[in-house]
Amino acid sequence: MLFIVFDDTGFGQLGCYGSPIETPNLDALAGGGLLYSNMHTTALCSPSRSCIITGRNHHANGMAAITELATGYPGYDGQIPFENGFLSEMLLEHGYNTYMVGKWHLMPSEQESAAGPYARWPLGRGFERFYGFLGGDTSQWYPDLVYDNHQVEPPATPEEGYHLTEDLVERAMSFIADAKQVAPDKPFFLNLCPGATHAPHHVPKEWANRYRGRFDDGWDAYREQTFARQKQLGVVPADAQLSPRDPDVPAWESLSREARRLAARFMEVYAGFLSHTDHHLGRLVDFLKETGEFDNTLIMVVSDNGASAEGGVTGTTNEVQFFNNAPETLEKSLARIDELGGPATFNHYPWGWTWAGNTPFRRWKRETYRGGVSDPFLVHWPDGIRARGEIRDQFAHIIDMVPTVLDVLGIEAPATIRGVTQSPLHGVGFAHTFDDASAASRHRTQYYEMLGHRAIDHDGWRAVCPWPGPSFEEAERPFGTPITMADLDDLDAHHWELYHVDEDIAETKNLAQEHRSKLIEMIALWYVEAGKYNVMPIDGSVLQRIMTERPQITENRTSYTFRSGTQAVPAAVAPRVLNRPHSVTADVEIPPGGAQGVLLCQGTNAGGWSLYVKDGHLHYAHNYVQRTLHHVVSSESLPEGRHALRFEFEPTGAPDIAHGKGAPGRAQLYIDGRLVGQNDMPVTTPITFNPGGMACGANPGSAVTPDYQAPFQFTGTLHSVTVDLSGDLILDAESEMRMHMARQ
Repeated sequence: MLFIVFDDTGFGQLGCYGSPIETPNLDALAGGGLLYSNMHTTALCSPSRSCIITGRNHHANGMAAITELATGYPGYDGQIPFENGFLSEMLLEHGYNTYMVGKWHLMPSEQESAAGPYARWPLGRGFERFYGFLGGDTSQWYPDLVYDNHQVEPPATPEEGYHLTEDLVERAMSFIADAKQVAPDKPFFLNLCPGATHAPHHVPKEWANRYRGRFDDGWDAYREQTFARQKQLGVVPADAQLSPRDPDVPAWESLSREARRLAARFMEVYAGFLSHTDHHLGRLVDFLKETGEFDNTLIMVVSDNGASAEGGVTGTTNEVQFFNNAPETLEKSLARIDELGGPATFNHYPWGWTWAGNTPFRRWKRETYRGGVSDPFLVHWPDGIRARGEIRDQFAHIIDMVPTVLDVLGIEAPATIRGVTQSPLHGVGFAHTFDDASAASRHRTQYYEMLGHRAIDHDGWRAVCPWPGPSFEEAERPFGTPITMADLDDLDAHHWELYHVDEDIAETKNLAQEHRSKLIEMIALWYVEAGKYNVMPIDGSVLQRIMTERPQITENRTSYTFRSGTQAVPAAVAPRVLNRPHSVTADVEIPPGGAQGVLLCQGTNAGGWSLYVKDGHLHYAHNYVQRTLHHVVSSESLPEGRHALRFEFEPTGAPDIAHGKGAPGRAQLYIDGRLVGQNDMPVTTPITFNPGGMACGANPGSAVTPDYQAPFQFTGTLHSVTVDLSGDLILDAESEMRMHMARQ
């Protein structure tokens, strides 16, 4: 049994779905199996992945949104109940080896540290082996890796040819081979979840260069050409209509020549990333063939949501800028065009390519129009399916995958798992469609809710209530504008839309006025389904949920102590230093001849900060999402012996979150309480340092600052580092005066 779960891959981005992007190995699976044209997801990754692995709806899993946006409501808390068993737990009881490789993102972020609890880690939910990353995304060059229940560093560097996708496939094959050499007849379940094609779009340059010039015609041409191929392939009906131009997407010809050049390169890199991933999946297929497992392995390939618009309207060389609302200028992006896809960037394409990638549908990830929830889905099983290379258009939803697997294996859903009574599955199997193209779908009704955006499918009809509107332009609300409950009430009362998707797959004709009674019926049905699955209360906020301090596994405190040689602390549980006074104090011993290295750091080259020793001096660097690097260095050399090396940040103004600016402030360095360095920082990071955790004694992954090469491990003795959030700062008027005089 093999699930392959892509990330942010749209309906119109695989070759077998009409895309010009080359995916020969996935196309071969479609050619030897089945391609489904009417599969649906939740519109976001964590929620969809919870549905895929449990067979239950995402709110019933507590996964209304990604775990980083969890709130206290039952459908929103990010904690999948143990009564909603995972497929891995079900199959484990039937003698399967179970492997999880790649992206997890299925537990509260505050539980991702070495302190646990581990009950919701992969090994706590029925997987015997795990190799991958716990959060929502990671660098493909410098990933935040976990092996079983502990952090590990990648086995090689980018300079040595390392890339995460290749590593994940290698590990997947080794897990299978490890068991097969001892128990060759024992079945396995592998849940393989590559980072592709989520940002960052990281890929070796030669793969991106294969697409040189291929996207110079732009996203409008891509849509038209892909739609024509989809009709030729039968992926969409011959009489289908392409959804109209999205008001938020500029016409390709309206862009300047330089903007088109940059946008085309963003897409070349994305296409190379997808083709590169397909290549390594081909290696896994070859391995299964070589070991005699291929024909009897049921393979299901799916994406967790539509293509992603998190690159913004212009695209970005650093997605961390998007999440901090701090985009760079076109000129700065152009200056880095040759770095796109490489280790120095964290890039994501413009949302014009997002829109095109979801051809023929409207909109994208995070929204419940079909561009957000209609996704590629392939099934391949030579020993179990007679049909070859056929298309299935029955309505299905990812909650149907688990029931289908249980049906074909002849396994009943367990009544209990490890003593916990199990809830009923919400999905229905679609195995009856494998060899019968005319079989009716057994899944008649499906609700959707994502960040306030709502929809419902029922017997070929579809109602949608977009939040904050059909587009940002039409709603007259730029992305990120806070929405009130009064807005929601108005949308609910006046702005539901109705589509007959059996005849209008791309939601081009709103029939709300012509079929008012049908619309009212659909709205009422949405509320019935919402009541069943913990959807209420609806929460459309995003920024507020990001900024809200997370519940922790310990009591609230203002002092945190770190020690060298320990695992990095994820951002969700690290002391939150942004926009507030804080200090970092390192208790060190400097040996004869001096020492160098990182004392404490947080983040990566995409953004973060580092306190370190270099060339005999104490340094602090703040990487403001690659837009600005603030640096302060001590005026004195560090003497030998044991010392307290301290950094302080004192805000001198308020943050301007709306414009992507954290609190300005004064950065100060101290040696044993003496002020030895000072610099004003006019702007700091406003919202988040992510990816990358807080690490003591070294900088794992990519270096926060170009002033050193990672890991830059501290070579002296580092007893401890303390981060203090109490606001108690050193007040040393004499030192202040000396520093002032020294600057005159």
